[in-house]
Amino acid sequence: MRMDLITKFIDNARKEPKRVVLPEGDDPRVVAAAQRLASEGIAIPIVLSNKTIDGAGSLNCISPADSPDAAAYSEAYSSRRDGVNVRAAARLIRRPLFYGAMMVREGDADAMVVGVTRPTSQVIAAGALAIGYADGVTRPSSFFIMDIPGSPSKTLVYSDAAVAVDPNPEELAQIAIATARNTGQLLSIEPRVAFLSFSTHGSAHHPRVHKVQEAVRVARSLAPDLLIDGELQADSAISTRVAQTKCPDSPLCGQANVLIFPDLDSANIAYKLTQYLAGAQAIGPIMQGFRYPLNDLSRGATVDDIVAVSAIASLQSVG
Repeated sequence: MRMDLITKFIDNARKEPKRVVLPEGDDPRVVAAAQRLASEGIAIPIVLSNKTIDGAGSLNCISPADSPDAAAYSEAYSSRRDGVNVRAAARLIRRPLFYGAMMVREGDADAMVVGVTRPTSQVIAAGALAIGYADGVTRPSSFFIMDIPGSPSKTLVYSDAAVAVDPNPEELAQIAIATARNTGQLLSIEPRVAFLSFSTHGSAHHPRVHKVQEAVRVARSLAPDLLIDGELQADSAISTRVAQTKCPDSPLCGQANVLIFPDLDSANIAYKLTQYLAGAQAIGPIMQGFRYPLNDLSRGATVDDIVAVSAIASLQSVG
């Protein structure tokens, strides 16, 4: 990670520390990260575990199995899930992952960061079932912040390179809008959104091109305030010189900073090529689409990674 960008996130998070729940208190990396978040004033950590947490010190630690709030969370979860009675909900809420998600849903925490011991599929399931999706969103997605060295250096946002395999036009539009909003919030820049394709403004005809064209139409109708264009080939999106030739009428003028890929194949390949061939720093995947912030960690995450993602999750909860 480019440390000055991460430092910016951490410094911004310090301005208004948020309550970040960390459900994997059995892992010493999580405890160490929580200690840093608290001692450095980055966030207000809440650590969950049904076991005794070594090294917790003065941290706010909660055992879901013994919590007096578990009954209220069980009632709330059962009331929103058809076919789930309170007894079944209570068994679920005893698990730190679901307890943490319900803390966020019920307003007792601002964000959740999890994943050092849990696979992404479980993290997404807990988010979908307990936190729920944001209005107008039907599936979660993610994005990477790509910090590309050079003279001058460039920061681009790639989505979705980690979650949505083959989004339909409506889902692709949702991904673009969410990514644009997060870009503005985290990077304090105007999002300039390009929907990528192997075609530029109708230069090719194919069902895959039509999918992107429809996604552009939907996104513009849902978010007329955003600067959006597509379908565009990658060079038309990021090169002013190429844009002048291929799409001189594009409002992006070859200066896109948010790149929306048509599927997971293209996005994942692109971000890894950018990372390894251009020497870019890839920050992410950063999750989005849930009603309240939920971020996933790699199971190889370091203490620094947990701190950085917690800072990002805190910033996502602002506003």
